[in-house]
Amino acid sequence: MKRIILSIMAVIIGVLSSGCATWSGIKQDSSEAWTSTKRTVHNATAD
Repeated sequence: MKRIILSIMAVIIGVLSSGCATWSGIKQDSSEAWTSTKRTVHNATAD
C-alpha cells in the first residue's frame, strides 16, 4: 500500500514540476504575442 501511495505522489510531483517549467515558456510566448499585436495595431493606425 505504501508503494502505491509513493508512486502516486511521485507522479503528482513530476506533473507539477513539469507544469511549472513550461509556465515560464507560456508567459514568455504570450508576452511576445501581445507585443507583436500592439506593434501591428500601432503600425496599422499610424496613418
